Amino acid sequence: MNFSSWPLLLVVDVEGNGTNPPDLVEVAALPVRDGRADTSTAGAWLTKPRRPVTAFAARVHGLTNERLEQAPGWEEIAEQVHTLLGVSWVCAHHAHVDYRVLSAHLPRWQPTGVLDTLRLAKATYPGLPGYSLDALIEHVHPDLSAAPAQRHRATFDAYATAQLLIAMASHYDTWDRLVAAAVPPGLPGAPEPEEEPTLW
Repeated sequence: MNFSSWPLLLVVDVEGNGTNPPDLVEVAALPVRDGRADTSTAGAWLTKPRRPVTAFAARVHGLTNERLEQAPGWEEIAEQVHTLLGVSWVCAHHAHVDYRVLSAHLPRWQPTGVLDTLRLAKATYPGLPGYSLDALIEHVHPDLSAAPAQRHRATFDAYATAQLLIAMASHYDTWDRLVAAAVPPGLPGAPEPEEEPTLW
């Protein structure tokens, strides 16, 4: 894989407050440049949700209402997040979820395309017993020694997802082949289905 041929891409991860639909409590966006996660230009934000964090969500990611009490509201950081994401490609694990939540919070945001490492992993490693982020970390053994925070925090999960993406990309010789395997139907960047040839 020639990483220099890749467009600008950011691996994103979000954490929510546990309600449905969720309010965001953390967003991370980590650029991948030349086959490496570029932590020097990454963005990470904590934000105080409009509705309290549920006890279950707090147990998962550790972001309690007390921890977020002094964090800015979403309206204070939305423009910063939108500016960093721009119209870049984004990548996430189980990307439908992150894309849907980010789109709801950033109604003017429209990425060029969306890669899903869950979909990509099923194409790259068929037959695994599971494709959760933890299962893929166990299978691929990426180097996570430089990952910030801990599992289930947006910064850690974005870093882990980036390392998995880079590892899986080595199985594809072109960006287009990677896109064909990784973009879910209906999300931005999905390849157009080939039309049936006609006589006219």
